Formats: sequence, C-alpha cells, structure tokens
Amino acid sequence: MSEDLRFPIGEFDRDIEITPELQKVFVETIELLPLKLKSAVADLDREQLQTVYRPDGWNVSQVVHHIADSHINAFCRFKLALTEDLPTIRPYYEDRWAELTDGTQIPILHSLNILSGLHFRWAKLVASMTGEEYQRKLNHPESGEWRLDEFLALYAWHSKHHTAHITALRKREGWFSDNFKCSDA
Repeated sequence: MSEDLRFPIGEFDRDIEITPELQKVFVETIELLPLKLKSAVADLDREQLQTVYRPDGWNVSQVVHHIADSHINAFCRFKLALTEDLPTIRPYYEDRWAELTDGTQIPILHSLNILSGLHFRWAKLVASMTGEEYQRKLNHPESGEWRLDEFLALYAWHSKHHTAHITALRKREGWFSDNFKCSDA
C-alpha cells in the first residue's frame, strides 16, 4: 500500500457521528496541538524547515504558518457562530496567504507562539460549550452550513492532518532527534 502524502491520516469524514465522548477527544486535540506541533518541528534546521512535505506542497515552515492562519480564522468563526444567527463566513485563499512574506520569511517560532495562546483560549471555549451551543451553525459560501460540533471535528482533523505532514516527512527523511521520536506522530 502506498502512502498518500497529501492525506497522511486520510481525508476528513464529515459524516461521522459526533458523540459527547468524541467531542471531548476533539477538544483535547485542539488543546494539545501546540505541544504536538512543537514536538513535530523540534530541532529542525533551516534547510529542513524549507523542505516540502510532498511534491508541489508547502515547505515545513509554510505548513506551520498555515496552521496559525487557518486556526485564527477558525477561532473567529466559532465566536461568530456563538454570537450571531447563522453567520456567513468569509473564505480566503490559503495558498496565496502561504506565499506572503509572513508565511515564507519569518521564523516559525512566531506562529508557534500564536498557536499556543490561541489554542489555550479555543480549548477553553469549546470545552465550556453546551450541547445546544454545539448545534449552532455557520454558513460557508463554498461548503454550506456547518454545525459547530462538525466544525470542531474538522479542525481537530486539520490539526492532526498537518502535524502528520511534518512527522511523516521526518520519518521518510530519517530526521530523528532526542526531541522527536517516531512514536511522536
């Protein structure tokens, strides 16, 4: 079986049944993303950070900056859905964002710091949500209406998806260190 470099953990399944137990797992994934991502990039040098995880893909630095961009948007979208009735959210060109100077020229430490604070707040927010709040919806112009429990599932998957891009690359390249072991993925 060949490894799918684009979807190392598989594609997102929007049709999964989301139980309260699964919501807790998703909240934990949101909470732990900063630590898992820091572990995934631990001790990578400049050249390694500039390595693409797949042909025609982003380099490791761009992946880290993309996660920060994406999750800032996701956090704001959660808050909009919690405070407005069926808000329509604005899509953005993530590929273009990844090519901007802040996605290509700055150290990943800055995005890791953003993610640390952002995910702390986000995890506290979603952990405090009621079942009724998880049923609130937002509208994405391209993919339609999303309940917040579905959106949480998407971003838990997104967290693991991009971390796996980096950890799978490290495994393929043999980039191991005391701070990263094969079992960290």
